[in-house]
Amino acid sequence: MCAFKRGAMLLFCRHTCFTQTAGVSLSKAFGSDATHCACCRKSEGARKVKMEPQKKLINSAESCVDDALLGLVRASGGLSLLKGHRVVLRSDLENLKGKVALLSGGGSGHEPAHAGYIGAGMLSAAVAGGVFASPPPGSILAAILSLHNAGASGVLLIVKNYTGDRLNFGLAAEQARNQGVAVDMVIVAEDCAFDQPSKAGRRGLCGTVFIHKLAGALAEEGCSLDQIVSKVTEILKRIGTLGVSLSPCSVPGCLPSFDLPPGDMEVGLGIHGEPGIKRSKVASADEVVKTMIDHMTNPSSQLHLPLKSGDSVVVCVNNLGALSCLEMAVVTRSAIICLESRGVVVARVMSGLFMTSLEMAGVSLTLMRADKETLRLIDAKTTAPAWPNLSNVCLSGRSYITEPQTTIKRPQDEKHSEGPLSPVMHKALEKICSTLLEKQEELNSLDRASGDGDCGNTHAQAARAIQEWLQGHVVPGCPGKLLSVVAGLVQEKMGGSSGALYSLFLTAAAGHVTEGRSNAAAWATAMNAGTEAMKKYGGAAPGDRTMLDALCPAVDELIKLATAPSGGHMAVLQSAVKKAASGAEATRDLKARAGRASYISPNLVSLPDPGAVAVATILKAILEVLEGRK
Repeated sequence: MCAFKRGAMLLFCRHTCFTQTAGVSLSKAFGSDATHCACCRKSEGARKVKMEPQKKLINSAESCVDDALLGLVRASGGLSLLKGHRVVLRSDLENLKGKVALLSGGGSGHEPAHAGYIGAGMLSAAVAGGVFASPPPGSILAAILSLHNAGASGVLLIVKNYTGDRLNFGLAAEQARNQGVAVDMVIVAEDCAFDQPSKAGRRGLCGTVFIHKLAGALAEEGCSLDQIVSKVTEILKRIGTLGVSLSPCSVPGCLPSFDLPPGDMEVGLGIHGEPGIKRSKVASADEVVKTMIDHMTNPSSQLHLPLKSGDSVVVCVNNLGALSCLEMAVVTRSAIICLESRGVVVARVMSGLFMTSLEMAGVSLTLMRADKETLRLIDAKTTAPAWPNLSNVCLSGRSYITEPQTTIKRPQDEKHSEGPLSPVMHKALEKICSTLLEKQEELNSLDRASGDGDCGNTHAQAARAIQEWLQGHVVPGCPGKLLSVVAGLVQEKMGGSSGALYSLFLTAAAGHVTEGRSNAAAWATAMNAGTEAMKKYGGAAPGDRTMLDALCPAVDELIKLATAPSGGHMAVLQSAVKKAASGAEATRDLKARAGRASYISPNLVSLPDPGAVAVATILKAILEVLEGRK
């Protein structure tokens, strides 16, 4: 790894090219504004990219830590801020009397660690440094003395294994001992990234949160300082953590911590954006998780976590800051399946934000081998706001699929018998489907002006589903049953709001036309009922630039079927189709007040609404079939 200077700082290039620069003077090898050494810049094509600090929703880089701490304590009745220090305390310090108090902390930027774990059954206090910076010993000492003066029988410091934290917490501990305080320190160092130990030791990562919980439960039960130290020191040997990242993070006001090419991920990095063990291409969640667990448990590594079939584990899937909840759930599934495939019993799972790296898009896995006593301590109650409400049921071996008590019958799967109306309804469906397929691109084009451009595709999906059904089924003689069949098909195959609206229309209309009641008046009532259902559940009305602007004028005309003489039905139908076409055309002058088009400036929408055009197209197709019967 290459070293180079920027100003007064000696930095390290993340690329392993030391041999290439050996013997080359710094002034020749490195530019003053370089983020990598000269050979790396050359190998990357010496491209100069203007880098700017990431935007963050803060008041200022200087005040963000203090603002965040104040926001935390103002939002929780169980926390308070120690005046003059970045120290968060339990509000009920009097309840610590006679018990061991727990103090942790470190650099900010890892929220909710560590102040989020303050509460009965976990930490008594947490001290915060600047972003990714160890807190000063003066604040640590102030926190220790506050806990001691509250009547705590002793103070345990839980510290991640970083040099600055060890030094500052250690100094404060020595100063506290000189003032008569019973204080001890546990160093958490559970990183499984590297194969061989270094003098600095393993890094302290998200496994620290497990120690907060276990030590907190023991302290709440009244265990002595020596007992707690002994038990958690033993448990630390059974914890391992490994992280991967898809992006860097950036300290407020600074550039990203490192460069990561698109499609790459960093494996085995630290929580401050320190280098990992390797880079590789982003793979599926299953593959990434398997790679992580394989590495963590590889016996050839001196720092591996021993794990064998039959072992019981507590798993922490920790979001490093910017993964979506959906991604986290996918990774959690992958972790459980991977461990169970090895015969490991997954006893408990934590999934969420526990120890972050600002906005880093990444995840770490922490595994802790757990016996019954460890699980009892994990399950013990705590008031700490960031500790999840875990299930106390062993997750492996339980039944997690619930069978439905009743089977929902799909109308399209039922057997039907033909009737006198079956042939004409069959022809009408065929005509509607072929017309919609012909109009697919036209409807897509109209939709691109006001939506996401898939109106034609969704109607085509419905048309193909109906065509496929027609090939293997008899069209029922009862019109209502056919409407129910089509409603089921569009609900399942069309999707989106259009599928729901058409299905609503057809379902509401189906009950008004039966085999014995399918005259013109019944059809008029059915059409009106379907339209009213669309209005009720869709929230739109005529004039909102939707399919209702074509459907409602047509239905208003069709209502006349109830009173028209037998020879005048066709004239009413023809008039209804014309009204639908006119209504669809008129939407080009309407302002959208519903649907996706309502979010677009009216100045950008000058074509007819695609949904209204589709409705007019369907009604015209039906009319053409009925006219052909004459």
